[in-house]
Amino acid sequence: MPLTDGTPSAFDAATAVRRAEGGGLVADLDPGWDVGGGVLNGGYLLAVAARAAVLDSPHPHPVALSASYLRATAAGPAHLAVTSGPAGRTLAHSTVLLTGEAGPSIAAQVTTATLGSEPAEYTENAAPQLPGPDDCVVTRTTGAGPAVGLVRRIDTRLDPATAGWTVGRFSDQRVLRSWIRLSDGGAPDPFALLLFADALPPTAFAVGRTGWAPTVQLQVLVRALPAPGWCLVESRSTEVAGGWSDEECRIWDTTGRLVAQARQLARVAR
Repeated sequence: MPLTDGTPSAFDAATAVRRAEGGGLVADLDPGWDVGGGVLNGGYLLAVAARAAVLDSPHPHPVALSASYLRATAAGPAHLAVTSGPAGRTLAHSTVLLTGEAGPSIAAQVTTATLGSEPAEYTENAAPQLPGPDDCVVTRTTGAGPAVGLVRRIDTRLDPATAGWTVGRFSDQRVLRSWIRLSDGGAPDPFALLLFADALPPTAFAVGRTGWAPTVQLQVLVRALPAPGWCLVESRSTEVAGGWSDEECRIWDTTGRLVAQARQLARVAR
C-alpha cells in the first residue's frame, strides 16, 4: 500500500543522517539493506552519503555523484565527514567520507542543486518497451537468489525478455530490465534513485555467472524529480576483461522521463 500520509518510508529512516554533539554527522547503517553476508548495498550507502552532503548544502538534491568503495561495509554506527567546496546559486560541491566500524568505507564527490520535473528538451534515451509490472517476473518468489535484505526492501519485476536466468535459461547478452519501487510504497525521490541505480543483480546473472561482484566505483547523474509510481531500470555491461566489468544503468519514471543515469566499475564475480 503506497504511503500517502507523509509518513517517512523505511528507506528514508534507514538513510537518515543527524548531527551529533560537537557538530559531526552520524548515521545508523541499517542491516536490512544488505546484499548477502551482512554487506550493505552500494546504492544504499551512496544515499546515506548524499544525505550528509545535502545537510551542509544550500541546495536540496544530489545531482552528480562519484563514489569509490574502499571496503565492504556492514551495518552499525557510521560517521560522515563533509568537506564543503565552492557553492553558488545553482550548484554546490562537497566531498563526503563515510566511516563505519571497520574504517573508511566510501569516499564520494557530490554536487547538489535543485531539480525539476519539466520535459527534456532533447533525448536519445527513450524508455524501452516491456510488459507492465503485473506481467513481469517477481524476483522475491522465483527462488532465483538468496533472501537478502535488499530483496525484501525493494519490489522488482523483471522483464521476461531478460529474466531467463531465474529459471536456468541463460542469455548471451549481459542486460537486465526491471520495474522497481520501494516495497512499502514510498514515493521515489533523488535519494531512492541512487539506490535503484545499484539495486538490480549483476548483469553477469543474465549469462549464468552468479556471485558477488563488488562495486569499486559508482557514478550517478540524477536528471529530474521522478513522478510517483514505478521506475523502470535497464542495466547492461559493455566490456568484461581482466577480471573487471562495467555496468551502465538508465532509469525512467512512470511518465517515460529519464530521471537518472549511472555507470560503475566492478570486479567480476568469483
